[in-house]
Amino acid sequence: MSAVADPIEKRNERYGKYVDSVTPKSGTLKSLWHSFWIGGITCCIAQGIGDIYALIFPNFSEDMIVNITSMTIITLAILFTGLGFYDIIARKGGAGCFLPITGFANAISSASMEFKSEGLILGTSVKMFSVVGPVVVNGIVWSTVAGILNLLILGRL
Repeated sequence: MSAVADPIEKRNERYGKYVDSVTPKSGTLKSLWHSFWIGGITCCIAQGIGDIYALIFPNFSEDMIVNITSMTIITLAILFTGLGFYDIIARKGGAGCFLPITGFANAISSASMEFKSEGLILGTSVKMFSVVGPVVVNGIVWSTVAGILNLLILGRL
């Protein structure tokens, strides 16, 4: 059995060396810094868009401005994904690009684009909902758990 294990171990060792040679090296602090400034710029852009909407539509409520700003950021993230810019930014920004709204929009649109050749229903729609489904289910489950805990601990909703 050791005769069979030796070639497998050598193959695994060679493969490990290959993976190490092609894997990009990045320092933790450098990655954290890039995530911080990319995420920060994204948030500043969103805040700026919201402020512009507030100036253009002074009669809108703050909730309405927040909703319109969120829709704009989602649209921009989907547009950037479709044009291939989001991947470039994500390579540099890492976790900073996966802010809840922009990262979710990127995940949904990426899945839709990847399987568009399989058709509108079985490709684009099905794959889009394969990403959305687990997120929605987890959101419902954990918000229910939080509500029940709130009810048990504080005695109110």
